Amino acid sequence: MGMDDGCCSTHLMDGDGTFNVTGLENFTKEVNLGACGLSYAVVSIMGPQSSGKSTLLNQLFRTNFREMDAFRGRSQTTKGIWMAKCVDIEPCTIVMDLEGTDGRERGEDDTAFEKQSALFALAVSDIVLINMWCHDIGREQAANKPLLKTVFQVMMRLFSPRKTTLLFVIRDKTRTPLENLEPILREDIQKIWDSVPKPEAHKATPLSEFFNVEVVALSSFEEKEEQFKEQVASLRQRFFHSIAPGGLAGDRRGVVPASGFSFSAQQMWKIIKENKDLDLPAHKVMVATVRCDEIANEKFACLTANEEWCQLEEAVQSGPVLGFGKKLSVILDTCLSEYDAEAIYFDEGVRTAKRQQLEAKLLQLVQPAYQSVLGHIRSGTLDNFKEAFEKALNGGEGFALAASHCIQSSMTSFDEGCADATIKQANWDQSKVRDKLRRDIDAHVASVRAAKLAEITALYEGKLNVALSEPVEALLDAAKDETWEAIKKLLERETESAVSGLSSALSGFDMDQETVDKMLASIEDHARTVVQSKAKEEAGRVLIRMKDRFSTLFSHDSDSMPRVWTGKEDIRAITKTARSASLKLLSVMAVIRLDEDADNIENTLSLALLDTANKAVTNKSITGFDPLASSTWEKVPSSKTLITPVQCKSLWRQFKIETEYSVTQAMAAQEASKRGNNFLPPPWAIVALIVLGFNEFMTLLRNPLYIGIIFVAYLLLKAIWVQLDISGEFRNGALPGLLSLSTKFLPTVMNLLKKLAEAGQKPASADGPSNPAGNGAHVNSNFSSSASSNVTSLENGVEYSSPLHEDKVK
Repeated sequence: MGMDDGCCSTHLMDGDGTFNVTGLENFTKEVNLGACGLSYAVVSIMGPQSSGKSTLLNQLFRTNFREMDAFRGRSQTTKGIWMAKCVDIEPCTIVMDLEGTDGRERGEDDTAFEKQSALFALAVSDIVLINMWCHDIGREQAANKPLLKTVFQVMMRLFSPRKTTLLFVIRDKTRTPLENLEPILREDIQKIWDSVPKPEAHKATPLSEFFNVEVVALSSFEEKEEQFKEQVASLRQRFFHSIAPGGLAGDRRGVVPASGFSFSAQQMWKIIKENKDLDLPAHKVMVATVRCDEIANEKFACLTANEEWCQLEEAVQSGPVLGFGKKLSVILDTCLSEYDAEAIYFDEGVRTAKRQQLEAKLLQLVQPAYQSVLGHIRSGTLDNFKEAFEKALNGGEGFALAASHCIQSSMTSFDEGCADATIKQANWDQSKVRDKLRRDIDAHVASVRAAKLAEITALYEGKLNVALSEPVEALLDAAKDETWEAIKKLLERETESAVSGLSSALSGFDMDQETVDKMLASIEDHARTVVQSKAKEEAGRVLIRMKDRFSTLFSHDSDSMPRVWTGKEDIRAITKTARSASLKLLSVMAVIRLDEDADNIENTLSLALLDTANKAVTNKSITGFDPLASSTWEKVPSSKTLITPVQCKSLWRQFKIETEYSVTQAMAAQEASKRGNNFLPPPWAIVALIVLGFNEFMTLLRNPLYIGIIFVAYLLLKAIWVQLDISGEFRNGALPGLLSLSTKFLPTVMNLLKKLAEAGQKPASADGPSNPAGNGAHVNSNFSSSASSNVTSLENGVEYSSPLHEDKVK
C-alpha cells in the first residue's frame, strides 16, 4: 500500500487471482470507508493491454498506478487488479485498475482471468470505464467485443439488473467528430447485446435495463497532451457527486453499504473463481446477513461492557432500582440506534431480521436483571403488606376490612413498581409474578386469620373453662336433687354468653355463615365438654367426697358444731342419715344429666345399698337378681355414664369399710361417757363403807389435825396433777406418758416444795419478834392457811405454769 499526495492504494488481486484480504481490510480502514454508508462509488477500468488505462486513471483521479514506459515498448504493467482512492472527489470514490485484455503475456488461450476480472468489475462497480482505441470502432474483431459478449451473457443471468454505467472512453481520437463515432459505437454494443443468448426471463429485456451507456472521446496523451489534460479535467468533473440523481451512476441499484464492501468483494470473487453463476440479489442478502451479524455482535458486546449497564446489573442484585425500566430502555435504545445507523444501508429484510435477533438477544441478556427487580418489588410489597396489615389490625380495624384495604394498596404499589421497571422494548408478562404475590398475600392473610380465629376461640374457651369448672365442681360437691338442673342452667347461661361474644368477634372477619355456624357449634360443644370433663374428674374422686360428706354429717350436729358423744345420741339414725347423704352424692355423680332424660338411679341405689342386710338377702334369695350386677344403667347411654352400677356397688362396699371405724369409735365413746357419768358405787358398797369405816370417821372427828393433813395432801396431789398435765400426757398412749412423767415428776415436786417454803417464811418473819413462842394450834392453822392459799394459787397457775418454764419463773 502506498501513499502519495493523499492517494491510498493497494494491490487487490495478483495475477494468479489470489485475493489480498488483509490489504483490502487495511485499505478500507485507511480511507475510513466503513463510515461512508451508501455514499461512495466504485469505478473500474478495463480495456486492451497498453491502452493507457493506468495513465488515464492517474490523470483523471490523481492516483499513482504504475504506468507503461513508452520507450521500453508495449508490455503488461498492471498485473491482476489494483485499487486506489480517488483524490479530492466527493463522494468517496474507489477506483480499480484491471489487467489489460488481449495481453501477449497470458497467451491466446488463457482468457479466464480476463473474463473473471471483467465480471468482477461489473459486479462490484457503479461505473466501468471501457478504454478502447478509436480505430476499433466498427471492427468485428475489436479487443473488447469478445469480452463484452461474454460479460453480457453472464450478466444476463442476474435476477435483477444493477444499472451499471458503461463509460466508453475513445482514446487517441482522430479528426472524426464524436457525434459520428458515438452512434457507430452504440450500434456495435447493441449488436453485441442482441447476439448474446438470453434466458427466458430476459428475452425482451433491452440493454438499457442493465446498463447506462455513455461515450466520451479523448485526444492522444502523447501527441496532444495539453488537449488531453483539458478533456480529462472536464471528464473529472462528471465524477463529482456521481451517485446523485442525474449523475454518472445516479440510477444504480443493489448498492452494498461501504462497511460491507470488503466482505462483498471477497465473496463475489470467490463465487466467480468457483465458476458459479453470479446471483446478485442472493449475494446482496448474503453480504447483508454477514455484515448485520457482525454489527449486531459488536453492539451486543458493547452493551455487555457498558459501564452503566454493569452498574445497573450489580445494583439489582441487592435491591430494587428506582427508574430501572427507564434507564435500561435508554441503554437498549442507544444500542439499537447504533445498530440501525450502521446497518441502515443493507438489505432491509436482512437488516430488520438481524435487528429483531439483536433485540431478542439483548432482552435475553437483561431479563434476569428485570426478573430480579420484579422479585425485589414482590418481596418488598409482601413485607410492606404484612407490616401494614398488622398495624391495621392492632389499630382495631376489622379483619376483613383491613385485609381488603391492605391488599388493594399493596397490589397498586406492586403495579406501580412493575410499571417503573418495565422495559419499553420488551413485552414481558408480569402476571406470573403478580399472581405469586397475590398467592403469598392470600396465604399470609389465611395464616393470620387462622391465628386470630384460634386466639379468639382460645379466649372464649378459656372463659368457659373459668366460668364452668369451679362452679360445676362446687355444685357437684353439694350434690342434691337440683344439682344437674343448676349445672344445666349454668351451662346454658355461659354458653349463650360465649356464643354471643364469639359471634360478635367473628363479625369483622367476613366469613360465610356456614363457617361461623361451625365455630359457634364448636364453642357450644367445648362448653359441654368442659362440664362433662369436670363431672368425670369429680366422679373419679367420688369416694373421697362420700367419706367427707359422711364425716361432716356424722361428726357434726345441725348447727355444724362437733358432736360430743354423751350417750343420748341415736348413732344408728345419725349413721343412716349420713350414709343416705353420701348415697345421694353417689347417685348424682353416677351419670351426666344435661338433657331432659329421666333415670331411676337414686331409687335403684337406695334399694340395693341402704336397705337392711336381712331385707337385701331376702330380696336376693327371692328374686335371684342384683340390680347393681350390670355395667350399664337402665335408660342411660354409656356415653353419659360416669360410674357404672358395678362400680357403685364396689365403691359403696369400700365406703362402708372406711367409715365403719368412725361409727365404732363413736359407739365406744358413748359407752365410755355412760360409764364416766355413773360415779357412785353400788348401794351395798356404800353400806359396807359406812359400817366398816365408822371407827375411822369418828377418829377424824375427834382429831381435826388429820383433816388438815388430808386436805393439804389433797391440794398437793391436785397441784401435781395439774402441773404435770397427766391426762394430757396419757392421750398419746400409756408408755409415752409414763416416760414423759418420769422425767418431769421430780422437778415439779421440788419446785412445789420450794414455793411452799418461800410462802411459809413470809408470815413467820413478820410475827417472830412479838410472838417468839406460839402454841401448836396456831402454827398449824397458819401453815394450813398458807399452804392452802399457795397450792390454790399454784393450781390456778398464777405463779407457776409448767416445769418446762422453771427458768422463766425464776
